[in-house]
Amino acid sequence: MPNERLKSAMTSGGWTCSALAEKVGVDTKSVERWANQNRTPRLGTARTAAEALGEDMFALWPSLRQPRAARAISPELVALYEQRADLPVALFVNLMGKATERIDVLVYAAVFLHEAYSRLNELLRERAATGCTVRIALGDPASENVRQRGEEEKFGHGIESRCRLALMHYRPLIGTPGIEIRTHGTTLYNSLYRADDQMLVNAHVWGVNAFGAPVWHLRQTGAGTLFDTYAASFDAVWNAALPVEES
Repeated sequence: MPNERLKSAMTSGGWTCSALAEKVGVDTKSVERWANQNRTPRLGTARTAAEALGEDMFALWPSLRQPRAARAISPELVALYEQRADLPVALFVNLMGKATERIDVLVYAAVFLHEAYSRLNELLRERAATGCTVRIALGDPASENVRQRGEEEKFGHGIESRCRLALMHYRPLIGTPGIEIRTHGTTLYNSLYRADDQMLVNAHVWGVNAFGAPVWHLRQTGAGTLFDTYAASFDAVWNAALPVEES
């Protein structure tokens, strides 16, 4: 099938196959094949021919338009899990247990940690005793955003109750040097679990309980900004959160 767009451009510009061939630096038969058999020249040759004809190269040879290469997977991405339920609690515990500088947790409740690992408070005390800063931000059960999340996940008032339960679990840590517990009423787009330069990000999906939503395991490498983006998100919520006082 002929390349009608090319033939029209050549006719309009008064170009013969031999003239265009000489201009581009190929033999006449090559140009004839471009025009009559719809052959596609090499990229550099096509660019030179299009410039001579005053045409757009991709309009003459659409097949040269290659899709943009997909961006490489972030060097900060360690692993991607389809849902939080796929992660063993040991992964959360091991990351926290190795932390030496900071542990940051931003959730509404995440009571699964205490339910599956009864020594969580002891572990956090041990980390704090070595100089590790521990910051836990829990959902305020009186927050409209918490209530709305319960409706969206068809969890009813259960999520508010779980926020209260989470606070009950963490309350014994209040007053421990190096550990601070706060409550927040923000819309929670992601639950964050940070231990030094590693972070588990539990993405939230509308209408899906957190245990059924994906998790990405990130490591701060200095070669990307993904980790820092989530870390800044934690700090923004933390700065607006309210400290929980000893009762």
